[in-house]
Order: sequence, then C-alpha cells, then structure tokens
Amino acid sequence: MSNYNDQINAIADTCHQHGETWKAISPEYAARMRTQNRFLTGIDIAKYTAKIMRDDMARYDADTSMYTQSLGCWHGFIGQQKMISIKKHFGNTDRRYLYLSGWMVAALRSEFGPLPDQSMHEKTAVSSLIAELYTFLKQADARELGGLFRALDAARDASDNVKEKAIQKQIDGFQTHVVPIIADIDAGFGNAEATYLLAKQMIEAGACCIQIENQVSDEKQCGHQDGKVTVPHEDFLAKIRAVRYAFLELGVDDGVIVARTDSLGAGLTKQIAVTQEAGDLGDQYNSFLEGEYIDSAADIENGDVVVKANGKLLKPSRLPSGLFQFRNGSGEDRVVLDCITSLQHGADLLWIETEKPHVGQIGAMVNRIREVVPNAKLVYNNSPSFNWTLSFRQQVFDAWQEEGRDLTSYDRNSLMSAHYDDTELADEADDRIRNFQQDAAREAGIFHHLITLPTYHTAALSTDNLAKGYFGAEGMLAYVTGVQRKEIREHIACVKHQNMAGSDMGDDHKEYFSGDAALKAAGDDNTMNQFG
Repeated sequence: MSNYNDQINAIADTCHQHGETWKAISPEYAARMRTQNRFLTGIDIAKYTAKIMRDDMARYDADTSMYTQSLGCWHGFIGQQKMISIKKHFGNTDRRYLYLSGWMVAALRSEFGPLPDQSMHEKTAVSSLIAELYTFLKQADARELGGLFRALDAARDASDNVKEKAIQKQIDGFQTHVVPIIADIDAGFGNAEATYLLAKQMIEAGACCIQIENQVSDEKQCGHQDGKVTVPHEDFLAKIRAVRYAFLELGVDDGVIVARTDSLGAGLTKQIAVTQEAGDLGDQYNSFLEGEYIDSAADIENGDVVVKANGKLLKPSRLPSGLFQFRNGSGEDRVVLDCITSLQHGADLLWIETEKPHVGQIGAMVNRIREVVPNAKLVYNNSPSFNWTLSFRQQVFDAWQEEGRDLTSYDRNSLMSAHYDDTELADEADDRIRNFQQDAAREAGIFHHLITLPTYHTAALSTDNLAKGYFGAEGMLAYVTGVQRKEIREHIACVKHQNMAGSDMGDDHKEYFSGDAALKAAGDDNTMNQFG
C-alpha cells in the first residue's frame, strides 16, 4: 500500500469515528492537503534539513566530488524559483541548499531602507526571512503536488489504470523543495545572550545551520570591506556555545554551526585578551599584537597599556579610536589558530573570508588546519566582491610567467579589457573559473560553495535590460522578446503567474469545501490558458 493510500485510510478511520457529522469530509481530499503540507513547524524543517547536511558532510568526507552548493536569496519567491528551476533541470535537489546573506538582509529587507553590512538592521529580519523562504518552498511543494493530484483525477476519469499508477508513484516518491538553509547571524547582534535568543528564533523558523563570525558586534563590517575588528577567542567561543545550546534546547541535536574567521583581512582588535598562563588562548591572541617591547617602566607613557607576551613586556600600538593593531603579515597565522580553536570547541564547519578566490591560498591554510583537525572542511564564499575575470587572468599570467612563457602581448594590469577576451590566456582563465568549485573541493577542503548575493545582481541586471528596452525604441517588444517569449519556450513555471500565486490550489480547496457550488477561477475565460 502506498504512502498516499496510507494517509487516506488513516483519515478515513478518523472520519468514521465522528460518524454522520463528518460525512461531508473526503478522506482523500484531506490526505492531499496533509501531503501538500509535510512540515508543520520550523523545528520539523530544521530537524529534517540538519540530517541532510550531516549526511552530505559524511558523503563529502568520503568523496570530495560530492561537494554542496547554494545561492543567496533575499526573498521567498527568489528561493522558490531557484529550487523549482533545480528540480526542473536536474530532477532532484540533492546537495543544493539556500544561503541567507546578512548583507542582503541589510541591503534589501530592513525597515530603515538599504543599509551597509554592519549589523544595523533589525535582527528579527533574519529569522523572518528564513520563515518566508520556507513558506514559499512549502508552497512550491503544494503547487507541484496539486498538479499531480489533478492529473491523477484525469487518469481516473479516463479509466487509464497504467497512468493512474504512474502518477501515484510520482506522488509517493515526491521530493520536497525544502532544503537546508545556511543562515548568517553576523557577529550575533550583541553579547552571547543576544546571540542565543536570535539563534533560537532562526531555528524555530527552520534554520538547521547558523554561520557566525568573529568580529565585534558593534564594529561589524562586511567581510570585503576595510576596518574589520576581531574579538578574542574566548568571546567568540561563548557565542558558538550559545548557538549550540539553542539547537539543543529546541531538540535539533545535529544542528550545524559554521565558524567564520575574518582575521585574514582584519588588522584590529578592540580588546586585549585575558590570559592566565603562558601559551593559553589569550596569550596566543595577544602575541599577534603590534607594538614594541620595553625594558622598564620609564618606557611607559601616560595612558599606555603594557602586557606580558612571549616572556617580555609588550607595549601594544593603540589607535586614537582605542583599537589595537595586529602585526602586518600575521593574518594567515591568526586564521589557522581561529579555525583550529573553533573546531576544537564545537563548530562543525569553517568559513575563511579571503580577498581573492585562489585555490592555492585557501588550500595552504586548510592543510595547516588539517594537521590538527584532519576532517576540517569549509563553507566558502564565491563572492561577487571578487573580480573573477581579472583575478583568474592574473593567476594564469603569473603561472605562465613562472613557466617562462612569452607574455609580451599581455599587460597584467589591463587583463580585464575585452581586448583579451579571445586570447589563449582568457580561455585558460575561464576554464579555471569553470572548474574552481570542483578544484577547491578537492584541493582546499571546501565542502560547500555559495555565492552570497547573486540574486541581488541578477535582479538589477534583468531590470536594467527590461527598462532600457521598454522605455526606449523597443517598447512592449522588449518585454515580449526579453521575458515572456523566453519564459514560454524555456518552460519557466511562473509564466503562469496566477498558478504560481496559488489560484489552482485555491480552486482545489473551493471544491473540497463547497463541492459543485464552488466558484472557480480557472475557467475558460482565464487568460492563463493562453500558455497551455
């Protein structure tokens, strides 16, 4: 007996217990509604998706070609269309996630209007977006299953038993659009208690994976901007523990924590770490401070701070802002220490924010981390803040230069020019970009590749193209050729926008509730019928 029939029979038993008072309830219709709404709470989603992530992590450990991917989505509709597209083109959603970018929440979802990525937006906007994304993904389930139920009815009306069985098999084997979300909690929006409270809201909304960074909350900057300020390890570990407690309190025992380090590009700290003995975490953190070693109290000026580090008295350099500086060139060593420390204290995955997408650079740091934690693996930002074309053309230029190849026809500083688009160097660079994810998964321990804000850029680009044509000489033809004709020919589901917004599901429910008296929207006069 199928799962679908099990649901029908179970509901039929319930209805039977209520006798005549429930005689107008169709067990099959109720089973359809239950099947279309598999996840009743965000906690159900978090538990389901956490298991998916854990299984994927184990699969990657055995075979690095099994890396995972996601795109950042700033609205439920964008996430929904992404997953509908993935199912259409690839047949399943395996190893494809969603990413929730704090940058895009700040830029697009704050009631203050567009904001920079500095944790100034409402913290509740993060959990609200998680809930919205899953609402739209669940609606995608309901829409697709609704189509299967209507096809099942049509097969029955035609007495086509073969087709009926085939459709029922599709219903029973249906794969949900609900997938893991890696959700950005920034630096926790406050102290450890604030981090815990927001983490709870995010998990209750459905998040199985929370990413947190080691910047100071009230000084937080985008990972690709200057002025980043990190915190001592113990402060960061307290927030990692706060997130873990939130997962455990809510029963998501295998929730995933991504510990992000911004130390590669962060040259500042707000405080000197507390240290109890030589060589402890605080002492290691302080050992990276810029400053001068002194011999006596006579070398101390009014307001100076002095710490004992590396067995000597160190007077750290302090800026007028009160911040302390790290030594130039210490970033990679600090990254490695951050990552090892985070994994040893409860984090599951790492995020190293880099200034360029370079497999060799990333791999060198990961190899050092793996000397201590052999199964260390990364979530990596394939960032739109990188100039991918220029970066990879320069990487090829540098590699060819080391090989002694003739590069007289290339200007390294001008490789972005379209003049080089049809050259051998550009082709090699494009091949490296195309293969970056699989190469980095294999050579640099990257389990998950994401692009933080691609849909921000695609929305801007597509809107620019339409506006240029529609308000110009093309007029309505710009929309028809640039949008609608492509939607029809490429079978984009939302060409039937009424269906996508739920009109067919509403008609189904009207029939469930009112029978033949239902006033339906999908009649002959519905213009959506023009799209087949």
